[in-house]
Amino acid sequence: MEDTFKTGLSRRRFIASGVTLGVAALAAPALAMENTTQMEAPISQSVQRNVSAFHMRDWRPYFTDLRNGAILCDLESRAVHFWSQDESIYRLYPSSVPLDETLTRRGRTQVVEMRENPTWRPTPSMRERNPEWPAVVPGGDPMNPLGVRALYLSWEYYRIHGTHDTRKIGRPSSNGCVGLYNEHIIELYGFARNGTQVYVL
Repeated sequence: MEDTFKTGLSRRRFIASGVTLGVAALAAPALAMENTTQMEAPISQSVQRNVSAFHMRDWRPYFTDLRNGAILCDLESRAVHFWSQDESIYRLYPSSVPLDETLTRRGRTQVVEMRENPTWRPTPSMRERNPEWPAVVPGGDPMNPLGVRALYLSWEYYRIHGTHDTRKIGRPSSNGCVGLYNEHIIELYGFARNGTQVYVL
């Protein structure tokens, strides 16, 4: 028998409903560069449809410096870029993006908090649109839309986080945040810190 939330919402329906951010069918490797001009991994099948837009970028058009590291969330190409402060590390990850512009915030912000196995609570507007959703999903629950790690931004309710629902990476599927495969957010979480610059483009 299918597990259900106390509200009666099935776990399967909840995950498929579009609350999570990220996604594709199979976990794709990040593209990586460390003191080299060669990419260490090819673009996977899951991001093949974005091949024309999914490419490495230089940080200079977007940031004046790399103090505390820098994260660029490119909503058009559905990709997240990371540069370390000393430029020794560069990563490029496929991501999910917001469902539409009304849910999107663009501009400059920064990481203000980092949590492992974060607890998820729907925002007031999410509860208004979806009153059947649970009020809280604890960290570690496989139905938690934030996955295994979350970078909290200075904008209220906005996160860069993981997702257990890998079908959504590479698609418009979130309520405002940017989602990554769990293995990618674990890596990015290890690189980021409080104060890491974030630019949502």
